[in-house]
Amino acid sequence: MILRNSCYLPNKNSEAAKSMSGHRNIKRRCGESHLESPAGCGHGPAAGCVLSKLVQLPTPPLSKHQLKRLEEHKYQSAGRSLLEPLMQGYWEWLVGRVPSWIAPNLITIIGLLINIFTTLLLVYYCPTATEQAPPWAYIACACGLFIYQSLDAIDGKQARRTNSSTPLGELFDHGCDSLSTVFVVLGTCIAVQLGTNPDWMFFCCFAGTFMFYCAHWQTYVSGTLRFGIFDVTESMLCTIAIQLLTGTLGPWFWNYTVKRTLMLPGKQWHGLSRDSTFVMHIVTGI
Repeated sequence: MILRNSCYLPNKNSEAAKSMSGHRNIKRRCGESHLESPAGCGHGPAAGCVLSKLVQLPTPPLSKHQLKRLEEHKYQSAGRSLLEPLMQGYWEWLVGRVPSWIAPNLITIIGLLINIFTTLLLVYYCPTATEQAPPWAYIACACGLFIYQSLDAIDGKQARRTNSSTPLGELFDHGCDSLSTVFVVLGTCIAVQLGTNPDWMFFCCFAGTFMFYCAHWQTYVSGTLRFGIFDVTESMLCTIAIQLLTGTLGPWFWNYTVKRTLMLPGKQWHGLSRDSTFVMHIVTGI
């Protein structure tokens, strides 16, 4: 009996071992299947999948032909604006004070961030573009615009000065300019309280972006960036002046009612006109 029982013991142990190994194989296969399908592995992989979709670019990357065109691109400009010769001396002096180890793209991004920050101050105080912000907020926005305009003018000079001028750097510069255009127009609309007329506000925002697009579309077609008599430098200085006037006189200045006298033969008509856009009506006489 002892021998028979001893003979059967290995069989029982072998069956138990087979069942245990079977359970281990099933668990191993289940683990492998979970690794192969991230959606069923809990919240971690699923969250990673969602995050990868969020950071995915809305447009496909540049093709080989586009990369080649970008590498062969050379910056060319034509024409001069009215105030550019006067500002060139200041820009040359400013770029001479910048250390040579500072990258041109760093200059560009610093100017953009300053412009965005000072404009967001106005957005914080005037969320509907109908409120009145503290005077220092308008003056800070004017200073931010001047700093941005100065740094945007010297980043290319810094690139040529340090022999680091590349087509990709120009693309980065103009990309920051396109983003800054939105904040420049928005800050101007807030300064003149154009939120009281949403249609005009939309038109001004659309016009600023559309003009920037047309200028670069012309550059894309002709290969040359052309400047007019009244161009970016003049428009930026006018925007700075608007912010300074709003900070010193108040937003009501742009809604000021001016008495206008119209002289006709034998008659004199007096009227009131209200201008809620950028410039007051001028007292006229015919």
